[in-house]
Amino acid sequence: MKNSVKNQLKVAIPVLLLGILIGFGINSWVNINSNKDVDTSAHLPIEESANLEVWTCSMHPQIRQNEEGICPICEMDLITLETNSSNDPLVLEMTQAAVQLANIQTTVIGKASAQMGKIIRLSGKVQADERRASSQVAHVPGRIEKLFVTFTGEQVNKGQKIAEVYSPELITAQRELLEALKLRDLNPDLVEAARNKLRYWKISEEVIRDIEEKGIIQETFVLHADESGIVTQRRVAVGDHLHEGSPLFDLMNLKKVWVLFDAYEEDLASISLGDKIEFNTPAIPGRSFQTSITFIDPVINPQTRVAALRTEITNGSGILKPEMLVTGTIQGKKGQQSQLSIPKTAVLWTGTRSVVYVKITDTSIPSFQYREVELGESLGDHYQLIGGLEAGEEVVTNGNFTIDAAAQLNNQASMMNQSVFVKGESGVEKILPDYTKETPVVFKQQISGLAKAYLSLKDAFVATDASLVQQETQPFLMTLSEVDMNLLEGEAHLFWMEQLNFLQTHGEKVKELNEIEAQRKQFDFLSQTLIQTIKVFGVSEQTFYIQHCPMAFNDTGADWISDVEEIRNPYFGDVMLKCGVVEEIITVGNE
Repeated sequence: MKNSVKNQLKVAIPVLLLGILIGFGINSWVNINSNKDVDTSAHLPIEESANLEVWTCSMHPQIRQNEEGICPICEMDLITLETNSSNDPLVLEMTQAAVQLANIQTTVIGKASAQMGKIIRLSGKVQADERRASSQVAHVPGRIEKLFVTFTGEQVNKGQKIAEVYSPELITAQRELLEALKLRDLNPDLVEAARNKLRYWKISEEVIRDIEEKGIIQETFVLHADESGIVTQRRVAVGDHLHEGSPLFDLMNLKKVWVLFDAYEEDLASISLGDKIEFNTPAIPGRSFQTSITFIDPVINPQTRVAALRTEITNGSGILKPEMLVTGTIQGKKGQQSQLSIPKTAVLWTGTRSVVYVKITDTSIPSFQYREVELGESLGDHYQLIGGLEAGEEVVTNGNFTIDAAAQLNNQASMMNQSVFVKGESGVEKILPDYTKETPVVFKQQISGLAKAYLSLKDAFVATDASLVQQETQPFLMTLSEVDMNLLEGEAHLFWMEQLNFLQTHGEKVKELNEIEAQRKQFDFLSQTLIQTIKVFGVSEQTFYIQHCPMAFNDTGADWISDVEEIRNPYFGDVMLKCGVVEEIITVGNE
């Protein structure tokens, strides 16, 4: 799975671009020459109605406002955004043309047959059968006069000539035999002893009879192969002197080979001795092989977390060669009950979360709902479905990346954008992840320190002093740069990286601007981001009050953080110093 995540990231960027094109079915592009400051974003409530255009940034969809302008982050011209009529940020509506352009295909979720069992995919390689290895040795001492096997990889057959050897010891033994023959009548046992000496050196009966009949001593003898196999190592050359038992060649018989597969430990419960494995290799396209498991490694490899499965297969033609890569499938044990499954192509992976898009069938406009699902074991081309979907629902199996990119552009729920507004029973509320329990205390202390630096900046806004605001922004940015992101892992780390980008961008904008009202607009963005950060990660000390002024920015409203319950409004200063209410209190332990 972890590998499926990396491949998806490789295509995420180009698909995001395609999502922007799909956005033509959702958005209409507009060229804007205005240099007005952006006065609102997704952090602030905005009016979205059929009669009022909403403007957003194609690269930063969290920026949204009711008038044209430029993005406060990248300064690109904003584009108009067509509002979702469903008012549900989990549902993306698309035109028929956009659906066709994305080539969106769906599959109805049904039950996977338990009789199929679990299909396990394996990778492995062909290896020589260690039991069929042998060494060809010299049975007689002497000097090599000729070699009939000359290179590694040569096929050697049992009984084949492999070398010719000159051996003084064999010459002496022949003389002893001939002398013993002269005394055969007096001492027949002496003849048999002389013959046995030659037999001990693997001299054939035919050669011994030839010596006895002709009475001629042979100066050289031919050595023959004891076993068949491929020469894997040649250990001698012509002229080498041999001792009895000296190795000449290493041989490996490949008429039968092992095929070793790697099985992950979580799959071992579904694998048994004797299970059939069907496999193929890229080296032999169009052909498949079948074998059975004869051995399961009792030890898990601590580095790879796999156990080796050993199979044996006849290889009379030699078509399978050691080190060939293979891929195989094994039918796991059958289940007891039917279970829901989902095609692997329907699943988008982001960190530990798995996401699908479900087609809403009872709408006249093509609509797709963002859904997080819980998955179980791999079942061939499917995953076991534990939760998040029901039988009969229709999931997108092709084009889901494009839908996700379009949803991100539209500032809706997507793989990279979980923080969206949804309608609850009590109105609009923000969905935010909760990392308070897993966040280290040291990181919480750093966030508390950042909030304290923010308070000095907030007081400068209360004083309505643009120069003081610029002065107090620097300590805030310096404290921000000292926050150690390496203390976080996984999705918490990614969330902080996003918040860090916003805090740095809006902090720098505040520092650059000279006019207090323009500074306050950027301070609003900064405040909303810091409030999110405190809620998500928590604080280590002190109580913070989230306060709200409903009249800020032409009655749009804005929030800020304070360390005291008393209202001191940074958006109006002395003009409306007491305007505002405490909306939330954040303390250690109840973040």
